[in-house]
Amino acid sequence: MIVLNIAIILGSVRSDRNGEKVSKWVAKKIESRGHTTMIVDPMELDLPILDRMYKEMKNPEPKFQKLRDMILSADGYVPITPEYNHTISGALKNTLDYCLEEYFFKPSAIVSYSVGAFGGINAAQHLRQIFAELGSPSIPSSLQISKVHETFDDNGTLLSPEFDKRIDRFLDEFDWYLEAFKTQRKNGTPYWFFTIVAWYNSPNP
Repeated sequence: MIVLNIAIILGSVRSDRNGEKVSKWVAKKIESRGHTTMIVDPMELDLPILDRMYKEMKNPEPKFQKLRDMILSADGYVPITPEYNHTISGALKNTLDYCLEEYFFKPSAIVSYSVGAFGGINAAQHLRQIFAELGSPSIPSSLQISKVHETFDDNGTLLSPEFDKRIDRFLDEFDWYLEAFKTQRKNGTPYWFFTIVAWYNSPNP
């Protein structure tokens, strides 16, 4: 089995956000497969509204360096997005936009949630377009969690066993893409420039 490092990207900065419960559940499920996870939390990082991308910064603050290192070192991404007015949150879009090449040739798997019956499906569709532009194609499936406030208790314990079966199938698919992309990255990428940049800028070149 290939051990993979997955960045789970929180999409909400609300004080009573449900996304934190979802992210911990997803992390636990991924780690049970022998992989490692990192939580990219815009609230914890205290990211300001984007002025410059990381690569445009002359002397980036530690929080920007931390964000970039997590995105670069990941083998794949699991954004956890709420749905606000039929799309993703401004906080999630702002977090994603600090990097670009760091995402290239790594897959993503979208998890969306809402307090309503549709599980944030509109946000998930928009997020699929964004990750395609970032060079991180999303797997065909996505995981929608409807009535999220009834799906987890205050401690983040899953109350709806059906979601355990759904996430297992979802992560089976994600694992396939993760391993396929990692194998191909070892053989080089279509854009040699980005291969060199990613290697040169990696934490352990």
